[in-house]
Amino acid sequence: MSAADILQRDSLSECGARQRLHKLLDPGSVRELLDPFQRLASPWLEQQGIVAQSDDGVVAARGRLDGHEVVALAIEGAFLGGSLGEVSGAKIAGMLELAADANRDGRPTAALLLLETGGVRLQEANLGLAAIADIHAAIVDLRRYRPVIALSVGPVGCFGGMGIAAGLCSYLLLTREARLGLNGPAVIEQEAGTAEYDASDRPLIWSLSGGEQRHATGLADACCVDDLRAIRLQVQDWLRLGLPPRHRSEHIDYYRARLAQLDAKAQADAGRARLALSLAQGDAIEGGLS
Repeated sequence: MSAADILQRDSLSECGARQRLHKLLDPGSVRELLDPFQRLASPWLEQQGIVAQSDDGVVAARGRLDGHEVVALAIEGAFLGGSLGEVSGAKIAGMLELAADANRDGRPTAALLLLETGGVRLQEANLGLAAIADIHAAIVDLRRYRPVIALSVGPVGCFGGMGIAAGLCSYLLLTREARLGLNGPAVIEQEAGTAEYDASDRPLIWSLSGGEQRHATGLADACCVDDLRAIRLQVQDWLRLGLPPRHRSEHIDYYRARLAQLDAKAQADAGRARLALSLAQGDAIEGGLS
């Protein structure tokens, strides 16, 4: 790709959560719910000397994308690393539950999740865990009716319990700059040492958990350039396609069998990960992932 092409991109990763949401949805269709003027902030952060944010770091809205009704939720990665607590988690779970109710009432409504998050907010640990469990349940409920589409486009990536949430979604899009995982690099290094995972080795980190690698190993459905038009076109395709034949999280036996083949004694690298998990090996269990 030429330098001119890069300069002409309409980057989403450089936008805040609210701006990303407004760019992706159809113009004039966005109706934000529980906006900052509602002053719905975390009651726990001030008690710990942390300045709260009046939307608790999550933008929640209803709108349309390519004419399809959607609930859209964007996590602000710049606020406490996109971490989720009681209020922000409840906003996401509640909106997903509203969408499921709308579908049961005969009003088809999909969901769009813009995930830039490290997972549970440590300052609200148990409350955050409970909220993320509610999000997981709400995704599984809603995805029976209409697609739940997750995007992670920026350098914060998607980790922790929200990494599980991304895996439960109908479709997952990552950019090359994004990352996806359960534990972040610093956590792995802290628990297992630099010999296991050096959090300062950025090429290693992106080679294992970056968007290209996650797509190559079947853990993401698309890897796009960080450009509004390319990302929006992919989301439109998924909305028109509807539900996948089978969700990734339903292929439990497939992934258990592949993980059983891993040699945990050998240092992980991108090649071994692709060999272990890539869907291109031709021996997918249960007929492969559709």
